[in-house]
Amino acid sequence: MDLPLFLLIFGAASIAMLVPALHGGVVRNLDTARMFFYSGILGITAFLLIAIAHAGRRPRHGALGTLLSLFATFVFLPAFLAIPFYEGLGTTTFMNAYMEMVSAVTTTGATLFQNPGRLDGTLHLWRAQVGWMGGAVMWIAASAILAPLNLGGFEVTAQAEPGQREAATSLNGRVNPRERLVRVTATLLPIYIGLTLLLWVLLMISGDASLVALCHAMSVMATSGISPVGGVEFSGSGVTGEALALLFMFFALSRLTFSSDTITATQGGLRTDPEFRLGLVLILGVPLVLFFRHWLGAFDVAAEDDLSQAALALWGSIFTVMSFLTTTGFASEHWAQTQAWSGLDTPGLILMGLALIGGGVATTAGGVKLLRVFALYLNGLREMERLVHPSSVSGAGSDTRRLQRNGAFIAWIFFMLFALTLAVLTILLALLGVSFENALVLSIAGLSTTGPLTALAADAPIVLTELSTAAKAVFCAAMVLGRLETLAIVALLTPDLWRA
Repeated sequence: MDLPLFLLIFGAASIAMLVPALHGGVVRNLDTARMFFYSGILGITAFLLIAIAHAGRRPRHGALGTLLSLFATFVFLPAFLAIPFYEGLGTTTFMNAYMEMVSAVTTTGATLFQNPGRLDGTLHLWRAQVGWMGGAVMWIAASAILAPLNLGGFEVTAQAEPGQREAATSLNGRVNPRERLVRVTATLLPIYIGLTLLLWVLLMISGDASLVALCHAMSVMATSGISPVGGVEFSGSGVTGEALALLFMFFALSRLTFSSDTITATQGGLRTDPEFRLGLVLILGVPLVLFFRHWLGAFDVAAEDDLSQAALALWGSIFTVMSFLTTTGFASEHWAQTQAWSGLDTPGLILMGLALIGGGVATTAGGVKLLRVFALYLNGLREMERLVHPSSVSGAGSDTRRLQRNGAFIAWIFFMLFALTLAVLTILLALLGVSFENALVLSIAGLSTTGPLTALAADAPIVLTELSTAAKAVFCAAMVLGRLETLAIVALLTPDLWRA
């Protein structure tokens, strides 16, 4: 039986509803547990009936069909995921529940419920679990779906990317997309689950409650930034927990941190990986700039000799920069200390810029991606060389071996599409009654899948419940566009996909 990918994801999501149902039963949130149990049974039944109806059929659209299933996962599946959340909470609209689930499954992490106490532990677990599942889908889809179509950042890479070295196993000499999907899932999913469980245990040892540790572990691995207590600054693990989370955020900087399927024959792993090296430069460089800026400001308030405050301020900068660069969105408990130490505010524009850059290709991070930024950086250097030596001929060099010859051109096209989409979304939100500053923050938060920007980047936290229904729909569209990227949406418009 060869079922559509979306149907398989729907079935997995239905089974996953039994986890919060079990949790609600254990902690005696019986009404909430009942909603998840009923929804899960309903979903499993629907899955079995549709699976029987699809018996003997084969998908007609190949790799583009799996891309369409991925699109449906982020647009239509949240409507089903929102049913137990809506019924379990009982004090919100279905549109708010749908938006919450879109935010979770796209690993954006923007929440309409800024007061964590409004949701019980079971609902918090479901939000984090949906975000974690969305991250798993993107981990797998990057290799099994986006790489063969040269999307998601793979359009600028040179060779030996996931899915491009495999032997042909289907008719017409083409690789069977379903076999590739099964193989990639069997390889990556155990790694994803194992890393999540390891971080969960380490956070509990560091002092976090079990539910908080689990939600934060899932949120770090999925870069969703979802927290049942309002952020890591309110957890019990302190700096130790933040340090552990930071270590696991490195998996969002480069795929080479957890898989070797993107190493070309001439590369030497992380040591020569451009994404990882550029990420380290930003993680160390931006906090140092912020630190010295606040250090100079501390002279005005005679606080320059307080070394403990200075150390905490530096740590707060490093963790927060790393978190927003990977589009996780957690802020350190000492991020406020960074500003209080000198009395100077840290512009939210810095956090938005980091989120726009984003993490590595084929990771759970969003944004433009470090590899595209690196390709544009190399092209800029080359153009400046030509200003001095117009007749010079550039050598390839080791830094360009992972890039296609026209990689910078393709990266520039993506960047322009990204900027155009950002402008259109900002204008739409402004026309729907959102202030220009908030519209810009919402657009960047959606396209970079960094929802916590709505609470930290603007002068005052943006209250998402105050948005109109139309504005919420635009924000949902921004999150889907940010997760799938504009080039993938354009690929869905190809006539080959819709031709009978």
